[in-house]
Amino acid sequence: MVKLFAFLHRNPELTHDEFVTHWRERHGPLIAGIPELARYLVRYEQHPRHQPDNPLSAADDLDGVAVQWLRSIDDFFAFASEPAYQEIVAPDELRFLDMSRVRYVICEEPNVVIDGPTSDR
Repeated sequence: MVKLFAFLHRNPELTHDEFVTHWRERHGPLIAGIPELARYLVRYEQHPRHQPDNPLSAADDLDGVAVQWLRSIDDFFAFASEPAYQEIVAPDELRFLDMSRVRYVICEEPNVVIDGPTSDR
């Protein structure tokens, strides 16, 4: 299993709320509704920034983090190579993201250091 963490910045023409609405109501369902793309994803999470007006909640005006779980790095490359991605999803990303500022990292299985409560706090 690999996970892609994408650090998202909204299209500057949108407010944070407009970004979140598009991401949740248009973009997420768009990907889920395309079987040739959805088949590669084990899980797709959308994490909007908490308290977007609070500078302590993120650096560089970050608007959210997308997390995609895939079975392998090969599945990531297959997902990104699907014609439906380039024809349908990529143009939608331009509507709500500032693609010049999007950054991502693909991670291996985590080393879990704490897994649950460690004491009565």
